[in-house]
Amino acid sequence: MVSFKKSDLDSFQERIHIATLFVTFCFLLLITRLVWLQLVSHSKYALLAESNRIALVPAPANRGLLIDRNGIVIGRNYSALTLDVNAEEIKGNVDQLINELSEIIDISPKDRRNFKRSLEDSRNMGTFPLRSMLNETETARFMANRYRFPGVEIHARSFREYPYNELASHLIGYIGRVSQKDKERMHAEIEGAKPDDQDALQASFLPGIQYVGKIGLEQSYETVLRGVPGYDQVEITAGGKPVRTLSSSPSVPGRNIVLSVDIKLQYLVEQLYGNFRGAFVAIEPETGDVLAFVSKPNFNPNDFVEGIDSVTWKELNDSPQKPLYNRPLKGIYPPGSTYKPFMALAALENKKRTPSQTISDPGYFDFGNHTFRDDKKGGHGIVDMQKSIVESCDTYYYMLARDMGVNMIHDFMKPLGFGQITGIDLQGEARGVLPSTEWKKNTFKKSEQQKWYEGETISLGIGQGYNAFTILQLAHAMANVANNGIVMKPHLVKAIEDPFTRNKVLTTPKESYRIDLNQENIEVIKKAMVEVNNTGTSAAAFKGTSYQVGGKTGTAQVFSLNSKDYKNGATAEFLRDHALYIAFAPAEKPTIVIAMVVENAGFGAQYAAPIARKALDYYIEGKWPKEIPEWKRAP
Repeated sequence: MVSFKKSDLDSFQERIHIATLFVTFCFLLLITRLVWLQLVSHSKYALLAESNRIALVPAPANRGLLIDRNGIVIGRNYSALTLDVNAEEIKGNVDQLINELSEIIDISPKDRRNFKRSLEDSRNMGTFPLRSMLNETETARFMANRYRFPGVEIHARSFREYPYNELASHLIGYIGRVSQKDKERMHAEIEGAKPDDQDALQASFLPGIQYVGKIGLEQSYETVLRGVPGYDQVEITAGGKPVRTLSSSPSVPGRNIVLSVDIKLQYLVEQLYGNFRGAFVAIEPETGDVLAFVSKPNFNPNDFVEGIDSVTWKELNDSPQKPLYNRPLKGIYPPGSTYKPFMALAALENKKRTPSQTISDPGYFDFGNHTFRDDKKGGHGIVDMQKSIVESCDTYYYMLARDMGVNMIHDFMKPLGFGQITGIDLQGEARGVLPSTEWKKNTFKKSEQQKWYEGETISLGIGQGYNAFTILQLAHAMANVANNGIVMKPHLVKAIEDPFTRNKVLTTPKESYRIDLNQENIEVIKKAMVEVNNTGTSAAAFKGTSYQVGGKTGTAQVFSLNSKDYKNGATAEFLRDHALYIAFAPAEKPTIVIAMVVENAGFGAQYAAPIARKALDYYIEGKWPKEIPEWKRAP
């Protein structure tokens, strides 16, 4: 029998107590942690556990259609198969994965670049297409090797297509992959939305949104066109493979937008411009509907949808023709003699002239130490207001500008829309320059530059000097006069259409405001502009029309050649004068107004007015020029 000393027994019991306390403490820690996990943090970890078992697979919404005023679809969707890669499941080298896939499916350098750029923009989060529009053979090859590529799947996806390629590209715009800036902008939209709208906005920013409008109407009407993405709630294995679909939330397709544009008129004008650069805007004055919005040269928006290749991008950016430049919206031009009817109306309204009041034109106007010359040597003789417009007498408007002064001109032209944002439904509109003494003071830094000199006013009368406006502003101003002072905001979208019911909600705004103009004065100007096309500067272009047209030609100087004689053919192309023209028709009740510029072409009567004549013949009478290919529907 073994005997223990009391000291040994006490030591043993002490160790037992310590061990018991330690075990008890450990159990208390476990129980505390268990309580924390099961009770306090239950909802958090239940969600994480569920996420390991359930995946949300986004279902992108079909984008709304773009339809012209006559029902012609100019922006649509089509379905095709894509090879999609889940960036979060890529293991190892990305190039190695792509190289292995390229042994089965043809993957171009462009596909590779676009995919890598998407990974960089998204910080390797999300699913992205590596190859689009797979054919049956490629699909079969991949499916036979699918087991080798976890995280790589084939999905059916909707693609954006612009069936008429370059046609109307600057007003349509294009879509592209969502960038980090796009995400930041969309989050800002949520934060700035009303509380009632935030849930709907938040739902629309699910990962299902992969493409957004970048420019043009695709950008301006992004929230209308994109719809709301849906999703499938899918049970997955630990390896990430789907087992079954638990629930679905269907996507809601975007709404269609019905344009005010007549795409046939748009096509005709683009063809008539040929290789010339320029801008053309046609407006229905009673409604503000933009009937044509031409910027030449243009580009193919289809090149941008899946990411433009570097060669095409370089060609577009480096071209001296500037095909990416939206000329009607952003290009600012001196209006030249197209400004004269507005100056004449300003003179009548401010009682600086009467219609019958005359001047004697010797062919020049002396002011201070400078001689301002008329374009007609020897002058136009005795000139009243109508003759000043019909024959485009510069001297008459030199004298009128002096008598009115820059601020009176500014105050009259501003309500007409010159030098103002029109509010058209496109982003990036240029304001232009409507000069005044205040404008010059705020524009220039040096005190000697801030002072307005009377001599600077003279050239404003003929649409030169500091005057610089967009063709959109010129068309808008002409529409306001043709509409007898009733101002309608120009717009490219006429209605929003529900894709299911086809019900339309008109976007045509009510009148913005009215300009207090004397109707008799307006009629004086309209009558003179009609005579321009009967016996004046553009009579040759409008000979034989069955309808009355009011118009005014303009030739705007681009560069001072320090010479009294200008020879168009002997001048370098980009230094030649711009050819401008404005018009309204039919004269008795205008349904269309036009403003246009043909860059560096020369005289407005020779290069701009003939294009306007053919456009009006089509729009008013349905006549199609023999030299222009017939309009064809897209396949």
